[in-house]
Amino acid sequence: MTIAAPVKTEYEAIIGLETHCQLNTASKIFCNCSTKFDSPPNTNVCPVCLGYPGVLPVLNEEVLASAVKMGLAIKGKIASYSKFDRKQYFYPDLPKNYQISQYDLPIVEHGALEIELFDKKTKAVTRKKIGITRLHMEEDAGKLVHGGSDRLSGSTHSLVDFNRTGIPLLEIVSEPDIRSGEEAAEYAQELRRIVRYLGISDGNMQEGSLRCDVNISVRPVGQKQFGVKVEIKNMNSFSAIQKAIDYEIERQIEALENREPIFQETRLWEEGSQRTISMRLKEGSSDYRYFPEPDLPPLEVSKEQLAQWQSQIPELPAEKRKRYEQELGLSVYDARVLSDDREVAAYFEATIGANANPKLVANWVTQDIAAYLNNNKLSIREIALKPEILAELVGLIETGTISGKIGKDILPELLTKGGSAKELVESKGLMQISDVGELEKIIDELLVAYPKEVEQFRSGKTKLKGFFVGQVMQKTGGKADPKITNQLLAQKL
Repeated sequence: MTIAAPVKTEYEAIIGLETHCQLNTASKIFCNCSTKFDSPPNTNVCPVCLGYPGVLPVLNEEVLASAVKMGLAIKGKIASYSKFDRKQYFYPDLPKNYQISQYDLPIVEHGALEIELFDKKTKAVTRKKIGITRLHMEEDAGKLVHGGSDRLSGSTHSLVDFNRTGIPLLEIVSEPDIRSGEEAAEYAQELRRIVRYLGISDGNMQEGSLRCDVNISVRPVGQKQFGVKVEIKNMNSFSAIQKAIDYEIERQIEALENREPIFQETRLWEEGSQRTISMRLKEGSSDYRYFPEPDLPPLEVSKEQLAQWQSQIPELPAEKRKRYEQELGLSVYDARVLSDDREVAAYFEATIGANANPKLVANWVTQDIAAYLNNNKLSIREIALKPEILAELVGLIETGTISGKIGKDILPELLTKGGSAKELVESKGLMQISDVGELEKIIDELLVAYPKEVEQFRSGKTKLKGFFVGQVMQKTGGKADPKITNQLLAQKL
């Protein structure tokens, strides 16, 4: 009798992200203390953010403006009436023992974000809409710094820095529409692009300006009921988000296959061991004992305020990508790279605004200039090559005044010293040789100098044409017009 092998159940992951975005306002959310990063510990503090008795918080209007702008950018419904609440929990870095946040009446609800998944092999792009449940304002807690060393318990003591207490945050909660680590990482990156375009945050994950907590469960395909939800914290890069989710999916599937329990808990991502580890059991909303914040009045956003903030929203990354593809004829890849950073996009648009060919400009910005920026850890605003000069360089190549190789040769000097591309070409005597008679003379001399290679070419080794092109370029210092050179060689060979 033959015993059939067990059929492996197919599973799907249900993933949602809670993203905390630190706003770049000059002062904290409810007081005048500075938000400057990396200040000496406990220097940016006052009785309000330290929760002294009898003090009253006052909302920073810039925080409300940033929340509304972000809500409009994710196409959410802006509440005309919302309020703040007290969220009770007891950590050493929370001086009031509660956090001022928003609960049942947040400033934004029912938004959405479209992500693009780009396949580098096939160059195909898949678009997917991720729902956003809510966006609300809240204050950050402080920071614990663990010190000392003990063989059994690890650190021997903890220090608390309250500088971060009261830093304004936007918490953005997605719907459980994400199905993979790749989707989650792209969703987080698109959020970062938007906050940077809006100018409300630098979105720097390494400095904690953008922090993502992942809620993930696994269930058999076809099952409607969600599995047990696990939260993952401590991810400081987009690649860590993807790897942590991929690991957790496999861990939960293995547990289900082995009939092991999965607990509703908070887990940490360990970068060194590339795994998640248990931290604590997860609290429910009832554990926080929310109630309305008595020291802050409800918020009402007028139609006039809403219209004003709407007028300040720039063209967003997704809109730019579509325009670059549809109106400028750029590839999906180039459109993504150019629109990823608002300053790079502005540089690109200023260059084509000087009557330069968009596709040629895209090649220079995404390849040679991008490589220079990466190698030297610079932003595009720090280079000496101005957009109008890049347009001039592209024009010199397009008209045949110089070759693309010469353009690449003079680019480093233009990037570091600036100046006119045309004047630099003229001063160095780099104008392209397009005179047919002059090129014919050089080619005739080469055919006489290399009779063996000529015979081999005429016997069928046509790849040797590249050898002759190289010789012409060597003779002319790379100044020969490639198109005319190839035409003349084809005739004479």
